[in-house]
Amino acid sequence: MSVDIAPERPVAEAVAPATGGRYDFSVTVVIPAYNEAPRVAATVAGVRAAVPEAEIIVVDDASRDGTGDEARRAGATVIRRPHNNGGPGAPIKRGIRSASGDVVVIIDCDGQHDPNDIPRLLAFMGEYDMVIAARPGRGSHENMRRYLGNLLLNKLGSYLIEMEMKDLTSGLRAMRRDVMMDFIHLLPNGFSWAMTSAMAFAKAGYTVRFEPMTMQKRQGGQSTQKLMKNGMKFGVIILRMVSLFAPLRLYTPVGLAMFALGMISWLLNMFVLAPQRGLYIPNSAIMLFIGAIVVFLYGLQAESIAALRFKGPER
Repeated sequence: MSVDIAPERPVAEAVAPATGGRYDFSVTVVIPAYNEAPRVAATVAGVRAAVPEAEIIVVDDASRDGTGDEARRAGATVIRRPHNNGGPGAPIKRGIRSASGDVVVIIDCDGQHDPNDIPRLLAFMGEYDMVIAARPGRGSHENMRRYLGNLLLNKLGSYLIEMEMKDLTSGLRAMRRDVMMDFIHLLPNGFSWAMTSAMAFAKAGYTVRFEPMTMQKRQGGQSTQKLMKNGMKFGVIILRMVSLFAPLRLYTPVGLAMFALGMISWLLNMFVLAPQRGLYIPNSAIMLFIGAIVVFLYGLQAESIAALRFKGPER
């Protein structure tokens, strides 16, 4: 697997945007919004000032406070989803499908992301296929529980992809639309769209960069993400990541552990519990040996299926 993930640089080491804000590619900025009427117009205006040439799409995720009207008055193209809000994944996918730009930028309008950081992301898009704004430390996270949950997911993602993943859950990012369209069917409708998209790019051999950027606390509205509070959903996210990207990275250690337990059971029986029976293998050891083989073969099959999901770059 050929993956190029750039090393983290100091936050102060900002990159100057392209001269005159002109790029060799067209840009669409997608803003998912749910009940963000007090903030969406300012976000649209900030994006327009930072990237004047960009197409701006606000996906109104069934808001009840006039978010879509405010965005339309601010000059954005508004797409309204009639369904109830269930996380940002669904509106983001709708926005990406509707985008006309070669590069799509995702930004929230809850005050956490600064539109002036968009040119810093776009400055790397000639070299990278996805650029993610990485929060450099605890201060840029909403709270300690969110920080610890994200840290766990980053560690798991790094283990599965075998590359360092700095901030998988960051919502501020730029990506090549044509590549994203190859993986868009893998993205869930909820909050794990961010980590799924980043890991899909890396797994398929596309280049991903994590660019350090300071983010603010949420300025208004109420987050529907309960990462650590909803333990069951958090567990499902982890299992989904394992199943999608590297099943053998989980099943191999489990299979080896079962085999080791089987060996311990056999040796205990041979030398401690029933030495008079010689090389007799107890039922517990037999079951563990069989289980280890089944788990490993299942993981091997799952790994083969997972590999079929990712088509690498042809360039």
